[in-house]
Amino acid sequence: MTGPGDAAPRAVNPGGGWPTGATRACAVIGSPVRHSLSPAIHNAAFAAAGLDWAYLAFDVGPDAVPAALAGAQALGLVGLSVTMPLKEAVAAAVSELTPVAAQLGAVNTVIIGPDGTTGANTDGDGFLDALAPWSPAGRAVAVLGAGGAARAVVLALAGAGARDIAVVGRSPERAARAASLGGRVGGPADVEGADLVVNATPVGMAGTEGEGRAPLDEALLRPGQVVVDLVYHPVRTPLLAAAARRGATPVDGVGMLVHQAAHAFRAWTGLDAPVAAMERAARGALGR
Repeated sequence: MTGPGDAAPRAVNPGGGWPTGATRACAVIGSPVRHSLSPAIHNAAFAAAGLDWAYLAFDVGPDAVPAALAGAQALGLVGLSVTMPLKEAVAAAVSELTPVAAQLGAVNTVIIGPDGTTGANTDGDGFLDALAPWSPAGRAVAVLGAGGAARAVVLALAGAGARDIAVVGRSPERAARAASLGGRVGGPADVEGADLVVNATPVGMAGTEGEGRAPLDEALLRPGQVVVDLVYHPVRTPLLAAAARRGATPVDGVGMLVHQAAHAFRAWTGLDAPVAAMERAARGALGR
């Protein structure tokens, strides 16, 4: 399928960056989306790359996904980001899926071309990029959670050569589904022996029932571990504070957020992503 990245991107409007009749558009869809950081991240990227592109946010419910995809293509949008609760519904509605998106059954990025829509999932690649230069190859990993984010992380870690991936979840069925992508079902004891601990649950997220709490017993953490929290609001979560106290290396969720967006930017534009500008925009928006 021919995508928008195959054509030369348009230069930024010399009149000062306001949208013009030539402005190309992307958007995030989900519900709710009013607090999404994606517009700040991608509009900063377009500006840094000198593109006459704009990025918007549309509140779309699951039942409206087919109409939203058809409308986006009819209106000439270049691509979409997909957030909760639409990732599985979009995977079922696009024209085709990348191999990773097909394995996960979830889409977070849509590339819109003249022949249809391609669903991709950049979460796993974004997670690995956020870890760099630290490599999971040959390492033991404990992934907390068994939802969509956890599945993307497990698949990416397995592909990157992690030696052992233990999925620690409350639901045995969901944990087994996530583990089937390259790990095994584990328990809290696996956290202590892990080189890398990843929180892929919402525990610790501001505005939720888990706000102010860590998803595990702090005593399980130790020096030498890398502890990643995919929660990014707040940036300094209770888990990361606990990791620092225990001598582990804390890694916040902003990195994965930015790098998965950077992969979408590359797919849409065919250009290298201005990651530093995107991260500044994300942290600035969170600071506000």
